[in-house]
Amino acid sequence: MRPRSLKAQRSFAWVQQYLDQELSIKEREPANMSNNNLAFIGGGNMTRAIVGGLLESGFDASRVFVSEPVAEARDSLAKDLPGITSSGDNKAIAAAASAVMLSVKPQILPAVCRELRQTLQDTQPLIMSIAAGIRGADIDEWLGGGLSVVRIMPNQPALVRLGVSGLFANQQTSETEKTRAAEIMGAVGSVVWVDSEADIDAVTAVSGSGPAYFFLLIDMLKKTAVQMGLKEDVARTLAIETASGAAALAAAETDNMEVLIERVRSPGGTTAAALDSLDNANIRDIFSTAITSARDRANVLADEAHNSED
Repeated sequence: MRPRSLKAQRSFAWVQQYLDQELSIKEREPANMSNNNLAFIGGGNMTRAIVGGLLESGFDASRVFVSEPVAEARDSLAKDLPGITSSGDNKAIAAAASAVMLSVKPQILPAVCRELRQTLQDTQPLIMSIAAGIRGADIDEWLGGGLSVVRIMPNQPALVRLGVSGLFANQQTSETEKTRAAEIMGAVGSVVWVDSEADIDAVTAVSGSGPAYFFLLIDMLKKTAVQMGLKEDVARTLAIETASGAAALAAAETDNMEVLIERVRSPGGTTAAALDSLDNANIRDIFSTAITSARDRANVLADEAHNSED
């Protein structure tokens, strides 16, 4: 695990400070916000990543509560994340916290919400959901309405603390709650807010599904390199490090991508030959169509989830 930058350490220091101070804002806050505990309903990989990132940044493990129905998984959580509380009782875990993250599979989320409805109406916590394809408005309705709900679309690199998450908050969510949600997800990478819930579908297509696009490109680079005679371990290193370096350079530069491309391309050179071949294959249109298809599918899944509970 690479060490955190000073900037990240300063950012995540807020989380622990938040636990040691009283909230004093005029906006509506949940009645139990002062307990500052954080609950996760579902103990899967993303929960593990988020909790691990929080603990690594100094978050108090005794304030983390995780509900996980499988006993073996609970034992593993306790071993890997010492100090947290885990249980198979969703209601007990949810009742313990002022912020609850719904981290279960989308197909069972409606049933989980019905189970927790009265508990969460009683405690009025901040609700966060990382369930793909489930709109915040539906979650709020399933939970009885009137709750602060932040819908989150993380991505797989969160597992190595290099993710990016898109967030959207409903109108009931206060600025303090939004800050809290952003700091929690900041434990596993970058955070961006979008202006409408519909934008989450685009986030899903770009960053939620995006790692797979890059994995495909890396795989094709590696396989082609092997076909050209390079050893597989050499080909793999070249492909991965090139992708990593290109991403770092893109993040560091203020110029647009076309400028960066032209810095690599020389007239009549090898890069020009490769890029001309890609252009002749309409690679830009292919990628645009693929990403739009992912966006459209995300919208369909959200509609199906909404209609299934009508």
